[in-house]
Amino acid sequence: MKDARPSAGLPFMKMHGAGNDFVIIDSRGRNPVTTAALAAALGDRHRGVGFDQLAEIRDVEGADYALDFWNSDGSRAGACGNASRCVADHVMSGLGRDRVSFVTERGVLTALRRADGLVSVNMGAPILDWAGVPLAEPADLLHLPIDGDPAAVGMGNPHCVFFVADAEAVDLSADGAAMERHPLFPKATNVEYASVTSPDRLRMRVWERGAGITLACGSGACATAVAAHRRGLTGRKVTLDLDGGTLEIDWRDDGVWMTGPTAHVFDGALTSAFLTQYA
Repeated sequence: MKDARPSAGLPFMKMHGAGNDFVIIDSRGRNPVTTAALAAALGDRHRGVGFDQLAEIRDVEGADYALDFWNSDGSRAGACGNASRCVADHVMSGLGRDRVSFVTERGVLTALRRADGLVSVNMGAPILDWAGVPLAEPADLLHLPIDGDPAAVGMGNPHCVFFVADAEAVDLSADGAAMERHPLFPKATNVEYASVTSPDRLRMRVWERGAGITLACGSGACATAVAAHRRGLTGRKVTLDLDGGTLEIDWRDDGVWMTGPTAHVFDGALTSAFLTQYA
């Protein structure tokens, strides 16, 4: 396959949603360019650009575009809610529309811009069977056999959700890192710690699989809201306060909708010298 990367450099965007930050590469009209090695190099905040996840936009039939996701360590991510909202905002602006459809590993999803300017995305139905999450063996997803009594939810990637008295008191760097590779999760897991602050509000902090501590996690917010409702702690519509901002989650019949802010921070171009290291 011919190398699709421009010899003069590769354009990219830097965006964030509630502090969850992304490099976005638009590969519509050409072959996708991202490899695991390139993603890991770009994810280095000292020698690359730095991001929680990288999203690559590509052409697809049957929807406006497709999205592929990478974590900052170069591993693939099956879902990324805030990146999905950021890319949707960018594409909707380019098309002059307030609704788009796009394809991820979760299938065809929908995003829209609300009248208040916030962007919503339907993240699809939660995965609520042990093999789909996936877990290594059958278990009660609402009460995993793990100290702390967490719940498990799949949102295109696995999530382990702990409900705690005070999310602020959790040592994310120690507890999150330890749980990411728990043997019950054969593909590792995102780890969320949430406190109920009112019947329709949660405080959540997150350790993301392949990225570590992040200021927000869209799929994690969805998973936490689903687990909270299934445990009888909240209704199906909740607000989550994360380290980087606030997200609204609404678990409807057609899927879990997530709404929040987006920001386009800057545009840049990767140099040809940088790219040749990962050809």
